[in-house]
Parts: sequence; structure tokens; C-alpha cells
Amino acid sequence: MAERSDRAPARWRRPFLRWLDGVEAGWAVPLLIACFVAVWTVYLAIAYAGGGLHPDTLEAWTLGRDFAWGYAKHPPLMGWVAAVWTSVFPPSDWSLQLMAMANAGLALVFVDLISRQFVTGHKRILVLLLLMLTPAYQFHAQRFNANAVQLAIWPLATWCFLRAFETRGSVWAVAVGCTTALAMVGKYYSIFLVASFAFAALAHPARRAYFTSASPWISVGTGLVALAPHLHWLATTGASSFTYALAHAHGSAANSLGEVRSFLLGLVAAMGVSGVLWVLIAGTRLKQIPADYAAMSPGLRLLFYVAIGTIVLPVLTSLALRTDLPSLWALQGLFLFVIVVVCGARYPIERFYTVNVTVIVAGVALAAVLVAAPIHALYRNDHGYEEGRNLYAQAAGELTRQWRELTGEPLDAVSGDGSLAFATAFYSPDHPSNAGPFEFEDSWGLPRKPSPDRGWAALCFRDQETCIQWMAWVSRRVGHVVRRELSVRASLWGRPGLAREVVVLMVPPSDSKAPASAADDFSANRRGIE
Repeated sequence: MAERSDRAPARWRRPFLRWLDGVEAGWAVPLLIACFVAVWTVYLAIAYAGGGLHPDTLEAWTLGRDFAWGYAKHPPLMGWVAAVWTSVFPPSDWSLQLMAMANAGLALVFVDLISRQFVTGHKRILVLLLLMLTPAYQFHAQRFNANAVQLAIWPLATWCFLRAFETRGSVWAVAVGCTTALAMVGKYYSIFLVASFAFAALAHPARRAYFTSASPWISVGTGLVALAPHLHWLATTGASSFTYALAHAHGSAANSLGEVRSFLLGLVAAMGVSGVLWVLIAGTRLKQIPADYAAMSPGLRLLFYVAIGTIVLPVLTSLALRTDLPSLWALQGLFLFVIVVVCGARYPIERFYTVNVTVIVAGVALAAVLVAAPIHALYRNDHGYEEGRNLYAQAAGELTRQWRELTGEPLDAVSGDGSLAFATAFYSPDHPSNAGPFEFEDSWGLPRKPSPDRGWAALCFRDQETCIQWMAWVSRRVGHVVRRELSVRASLWGRPGLAREVVVLMVPPSDSKAPASAADDFSANRRGIE
């Protein structure tokens, strides 16, 4: 049936076939990726119309406001990316949603650079389509954080490594060092990618030629030089981000076994739809897998070893150190397996199947935009989010209004609950600096501290017991505070939604004439904000 369709395609298939003809002409792949980015950005804009940005994305933006070689909880790459992006685009919901999807689109561009080393024509498209059916490039990507930023860095580093291993040229060797260093300052989990490169090179038949050349040593030297500023930051600031990463270790053996099982099952589930479609495409030709593996090209075999390393090495490390191992930490490496499977198949794939998968991908995307996104937005407006993100803008706006009313000055710094503080820094028209909870000032090595001369404010949701206790501790420590309780309500397209109580603590500037007693200004200042 597939062969007949390729010989005499139905009329509705012909535009798709003309598009596939443009792969090697250079326009079909960019068109596909641009459409993917555009459609899923629209999905995010609709699905989260009343929801605000994810706290991880707000954190990335907040960190990027103060350039540093490292930050309290995370390596610095996500902050750098957000800073560069918002130097061009305004800090708004749609802008950072576009940033998240542009990062996913860039990842697909780098995946295609690898695929074209092994296949031509519509097989390149098929690799991208199968990846678009995994959750990594839309739902995982929209939560822009230290994990999502790796979506683009891992395939870029892998492409450079393939070229360096093949050519053993100094330029590619330098590129490997720089891109692996970039991956490491994205998330320390990337050590498994770097180790997988070493494992793949050692396992490959051409290992002697590679290791006796200057290429690997140039890569190592370049990588260390590129990492030097971050390593210096770790050494001189107490290595708080490295300590935070190690906090996932030291569990029990039983827990680590459970983590490994969940890790593997999570990756299988993420690849489920793409895997089923590939089985349907390959059909009885799946029995050729052993022969295909034996005939695998040197470059593809190297990529296969890298793929194995990115799964086996984290599992062994988790079992040895008894660490957490969420499968979402490895989603940026799914491209390795798709490329190996599709490009390793020596038999031709009929274009009939690529057109069918294109229709499925397009159908899923359109259903997401037209059906799922509005339903999601309406549901969340009524039921909210655990982190309260559909109340962020309202809380930030009302705090800013009350602060200006109280002090007559712009709000300079904000603290309290981490998510609310990130949100206030972003959504407040004053864009205050995020001071972080004051109890962590010394241990976290925060980049900025609020000036007592300019005052500061903090927010907690009323049901956050730990945060409320922290507010009480701060009130006793500072003394001169104004504490108020607000009722904020979500709203979507004019439809009122979930309401939640927010407690705000305002420490006026030292020369302010604001009320001196917090108690006098608490119960009388409950307001309903929509």
C-alpha cells in the first residue's frame, strides 16, 4: 500500500510530498521547525492565559538580571539565556513562552545537523517528527529551567563531538570543549554526557587513532579553560549550587532502586508514541535490527555508544550514590535513540509513512491549540495551581500599589515565598530585585541585598505555614513592619476564578513615616483583589 501510494499519491498527499522534496533544497526543515515553534507558542499563550509563567521560568529571568558565574541553586546558563533574550524582547508572558519554544526549535535544528550526517531526504524529517511526538519539546520545554536549557546544548555538543572524532581537527576539538563546558554550566547532570563521550570514544574501533591525536586533549584543555570562571566561583562562594545538587544523594538502597525503575519507565513512556509509530512503519523489517547493527556506519556506532552511556552511567551512579533520578533529567537525550533507530535502518522508508506521521503531528498540535488549551485554561482558572501561578500578577500588582501608597517610593526589593517573590520581581511595574528569604542570605550567597534605606517587602500565601512563621521571625527581628492580608482572585477572559489569601509584609524605608506597628495595620487591611 505504501509503495502504491508513493507511485500514485492521493491528491491531498501531494502538497506534503512537494514539501518533502524541499528537504535537500534547504527550506523544508526550517519550515517544519518554524511551524512547530509558532503553533506551540500559541498553545502556551492560550493554555496559560490566566495562569502566569511557571516559577522556574520566572527564576531564570530573575537570576539573569544580575550576571554571575554561578547562582545559589543552579549553574548560570539558564539565567544567561533569559538575560540575552530579554535584552531583545520585553519581559512578558508571551516573550518568555516564545523563548522556551525557540529553545526547543533550536534543539531540533541541532538534531537535524546530526541526522544529515547519516541520512538524506525525508528520513531527516521523520527523525524530527518522531521527536515532536515526545513530551520533551513542548511540555517539558515550556518550563524553561536548568533541565530545559539542555535541550539545545546536548545535541550541539554531540554534533561537535561527532565531527571532532571523525576529523580530529583542532577547530572541532575546541568546539567540543566549549559546548561541553556550556552543558556543564547548564546543569551538572551533563557530566553524564561528557562521560558518555569518553565511553563512546573508548568503545569505538577507531579509539587508537582518536586518542593518539591532539583532538581529545585539546577538548579537555579548552573545556577546563571555559569552565574556569565557574569553578573559581564555586571555590570562592562555598559551592552552594554544587551542594544543592548533592542534596539529591544519600537516600536508601531501596529508594535508589525505585528511582532507577521510575527513571527507565519514564523514558520508555516518553518514547511510547514514537516507538509504536516506528514499529508500525518498520513492520516485519524489524527483524533486520541485528543486521542493521552489524552494518552500522562508524559515526552512527559512535552515536549509539553515546546513547547507551547517557542511560547506563546515570543508573550506575544512582545505585552507587543512592541519588534521586527523575526521568525528566534525561529527556534532552532522547534524540540520540531516535537518530540511531531511524538512521540505522538500512532499508528505505516510503514517503507514505512520513506523510502519515506529519498528519498525526499536525493533528496533535491543532487539537492541543483548539481544544486542550482552552479547556486547560478554564480548568485552572477555577481550580488553580499548587504554586498559585494564576494569582501572581494580581498579588504583585496589589503589593506594588500598597507599597507606593505607604511609602511614596518604588518597591526596591521583594522576599518571602520563592515563587511569589520571583513573580513579584517580574510582574510588578517596579521590577524589584529578588532578595530571597533573609534567613538564607549568608548561606546562599545572594547577588544582591536590599538596602535598609529603601526598604523591602515580602509575600506568602496564607496557607504556607513555614513562610508565615518566617514572617513572624522577621517581624520580631526588624520591628518596624507593616503587615497586611489580601484576598486575590484569578480571572480569565472576564470570568472570575479561584481566590486565595496572601499575606504581605512591608518594611518601609528608614526615613519613612509609615505606621510603626504591624499589629495596628493587619486585620483592618483585608482587600479583595481581582
